[in-house]
Amino acid sequence: MSALKLTQIGNSVGVILPKEVLARLRLAKGDTVFVTEAANGGVMLTPYDPELEEQLELGREFMREFRDTFRQLAK
Repeated sequence: MSALKLTQIGNSVGVILPKEVLARLRLAKGDTVFVTEAANGGVMLTPYDPELEEQLELGREFMREFRDTFRQLAK
């Protein structure tokens, strides 16, 4: 674990992420990151949109439920 300092960026406050963290998260300048609440009361920084993941899972469930219908339509 490493400590990061908050810094003034224009009228906002931000955190500068070290190159190692950017590489580990596979992030580059201009990418979007998402902050979500963790189970332990903390926060988690991730490059993956949790809402998109939820929507994809709903789509997968729908496709599993109607698998036979999709097979018939594909003929």
